[in-house]
Amino acid sequence: SPVISKFDKQNTKMRYSLLFAIAILVFTACKKDKYTSAPQIEYKSINPNTAFSNFSCTFQDIPVLTIHVTDAEGDLGFIDGGDTSYVFIKNLLNNELDSVKLPDIRSAAVKNFSADIDINLCDFLATSNRPRPKTDTLYFEVYVRDFAKQVSNTIRTADPVYYISP
Repeated sequence: SPVISKFDKQNTKMRYSLLFAIAILVFTACKKDKYTSAPQIEYKSINPNTAFSNFSCTFQDIPVLTIHVTDAEGDLGFIDGGDTSYVFIKNLLNNELDSVKLPDIRSAAVKNFSADIDINLCDFLATSNRPRPKTDTLYFEVYVRDFAKQVSNTIRTADPVYYISP
């Protein structure tokens, strides 16, 4: 009986060791690189999340989309007479795709670039054809293209913008 008990203890230890090794392997294999050649983006916020159809794009109440961008080479931004990278935004209500240039960020765009970028959504707000008064719920798809024409992952805004037409 003591031999069987010793064997069971060793077998149990081996099972736990094997399960632990598999768990470490799965965790390591699933871990994404933070910095890749193609830019990577993630949704942060939209603030404020309401807008009125009669507002002016110069007011402070314009919805601003904040995304987090990482890029291994840091080849993002705008260089006058040179390269330009863009943020592409698609309004999912009307499927219109448009883009904005990233600003000149050469001083900050270094290897292993990581930053939050704010995007004014004024030009991306559009309403449905429903009669007024109405409130349209707007979601957006977003991706970034760098100087090397590499395209990031595409994200969808988690929070809507409520576009109110009195």
